[in-house]
Amino acid sequence: MSHARREESSDDTELVVRVGEGDVAAYRELVRRYGARLHHYARRLLNESHEAEDVVQETFLRLWQRAGSYSPEARVTTWLHRIVHNLAVDRLRSRGRWQALDDESEAPISAPQVRKLDEQQRAKSLDAALNRLPERQRAALTLVHFHELSGKEAAAVLGVSETALESLLARARRALRQLIESHTRSESVPQAALHVGKNSA
Repeated sequence: MSHARREESSDDTELVVRVGEGDVAAYRELVRRYGARLHHYARRLLNESHEAEDVVQETFLRLWQRAGSYSPEARVTTWLHRIVHNLAVDRLRSRGRWQALDDESEAPISAPQVRKLDEQQRAKSLDAALNRLPERQRAALTLVHFHELSGKEAAAVLGVSETALESLLARARRALRQLIESHTRSESVPQAALHVGKNSA
């Protein structure tokens, strides 16, 4: 973990401790820091902004209620993402849309580091492609490449092993590339987007 991330983690932990003591200012600061990021993740899973808002509100309600029992074994951002993830998955399961992680008969694929997708995320074609991925694959890509969680942290949020996460990411990259390439047959797409999933420095 970088020095900046260690400082952020320590500061966030202090804020959660203060929230557990009833500090409203500390609570508001955590909402300010993570509200937009958590809404982005919930919206990616649910494909519905209003439902995402409900999930984030419930997440911060649980933060207020459970801050006193928080254990700093994981970063606060990982803990909050996990709450959002569980709430969103409950909603998806109620619609019959969330699938259990399927078994992999092939050896796990070693996932190369891909270039950040921030610029491509703003492209309509890539955004549409991401939304067409299975929810679990979309969640894995969002956590690792948009929210910059480590593999260990993303695996904890999803409730899978790091090996299973790597396999999920590999399948997601392949599917995303195929969707983007298919989309280019009918619309113009920034060529940089076609490099998603390839080796990069």
